[in-house]
Amino acid sequence: MKEIEEVRIEFEEKIKKLKPEDLKKLETYFLGRKGKVAYLFELLRNIPAKEKRETGQQINELKEYIENRILQYKQLFEEEEQQEKLLKESIDITVPGLKSEFGYLHILSMVIKEIEEIFLSMGFDIMTGPEIESDYYNFEALNIPEFHPARDLQDTFYLSQKLLLRTQTSPIQVRTMEVQKPPIRIIAIGKCYRRDASDSSHSPIFHQIEGLVVDKNVSFANLKGTLLEFTRQMFGKDTKVRFSPSYFPFVEPGAETAISCVICKGKGCRVCKQSGWLEMGGSGMVHPNVLKNVDIDPEKFQGFAFGWGIERIAMIKYSIPDIRMFLQNDLRFLEQFK
Repeated sequence: MKEIEEVRIEFEEKIKKLKPEDLKKLETYFLGRKGKVAYLFELLRNIPAKEKRETGQQINELKEYIENRILQYKQLFEEEEQQEKLLKESIDITVPGLKSEFGYLHILSMVIKEIEEIFLSMGFDIMTGPEIESDYYNFEALNIPEFHPARDLQDTFYLSQKLLLRTQTSPIQVRTMEVQKPPIRIIAIGKCYRRDASDSSHSPIFHQIEGLVVDKNVSFANLKGTLLEFTRQMFGKDTKVRFSPSYFPFVEPGAETAISCVICKGKGCRVCKQSGWLEMGGSGMVHPNVLKNVDIDPEKFQGFAFGWGIERIAMIKYSIPDIRMFLQNDLRFLEQFK
């Protein structure tokens, strides 16, 4: 009985000083296989038989007492740990909030989206094509055979003798006409590549929009009306379109298109070099040879096509002075167009 009481007293002393990290050690010390309680059960063999029952009951009561007390402390420590976590995770509403950064479309993506919406409203479909093209689709099918001087106007990135990075989105027109017969009304938008020296108005990588309409009784007047409507929606209802005779192998007749300067309203300024007009790109009636290359009878069907640079459209619309700014990833520039 004396040893039982000594174990009880020792347990009470130790549990008063107990720390959470020592709980397991305390449990092993008293209730383990070689612990204090197990030692008491070993002593039970040496006492008279008439005292064994009562003594054994006392040891069992001590064991149960120690187990319950350890369980209480275990629950207490768990609650304290939970409360500490809750305090650490609580929100202090007096602390200033953190500014969240949100992504947004690049200025070119915004302009492309606007162009698509305008032409979709006019009944055009949007087509895409590969950026790595064959010499046939990029040149020959567009009435630019090998050794044609027009190839010199487009300094090309060749990947092999017959593969290249497309210099224009016009190959998409040929691919479309091969699988789709008239009536055709599409726009093609995508990246183009030319070996141009980079300066304020030229880039070896640029985006282009090409338009194509093929049907019966299509005339140059339809081309003028289409570009005028697009120009007014993109730059303002007072914008005018001008056509000047020009040469492009895949159209006949061909025309260079220009719009009235959106900065000075045609009066003349530094941007338009005092002319009142801004050049936009080429256009014209689809050359009969191009139609023949895709098995469309030029005696029954006519078409018009045009190609404008998207960077050019964006620079004019938002008064951007340098084409290189689109590729520099300068947030000071890009954040202006959120």
